[in-house]
Amino acid sequence: MPAEPLIRDANEGDYAAIVALNTSEVRHTSPMDADRLRHLASLSAYHRVAVLEDRVVAFLLAMRAGADYRNDNFAWFAARHPDFLYVDRIVVDAAAQGHRLGSRLYADLFAFAREHGIPRITCEFNVVPPNEPSRLFHARHGFVETGRQWLDQGRKQVSMQVAELA
Repeated sequence: MPAEPLIRDANEGDYAAIVALNTSEVRHTSPMDADRLRHLASLSAYHRVAVLEDRVVAFLLAMRAGADYRNDNFAWFAARHPDFLYVDRIVVDAAAQGHRLGSRLYADLFAFAREHGIPRITCEFNVVPPNEPSRLFHARHGFVETGRQWLDQGRKQVSMQVAELA
């Protein structure tokens, strides 16, 4: 029987694994080295990892409204919502597929938001170029599109997504 994944707070000892995971999916996220990760972690309200067989196999990094975070997508949500958690990035190791790690991290994130009285989770995913797995994943978790914006001098378009918490 496969081991159950552990969801826990990220720590500095996880950073090499987190950077490697991010690099493996950089086409869907944005580049991040250890210094950038330290900076993002210092701004985050939520930074957790999924561990399977003593190995970090997924992570989620989210900022709360009001964070001193310079990011076009975060700013887009901040202009429209007084309180939210913004999923800056979630990455799951392709070798760990089948454990529902993304869903487990989102369940944990939603519980964190409810516990802290945060009314919504926000995120975006690429529509140009398309990221169909992300679209399907977010639809399953109650996210709906509330707008779109172009980034990178018109090379990328993202769908701005919101999940309202009841």
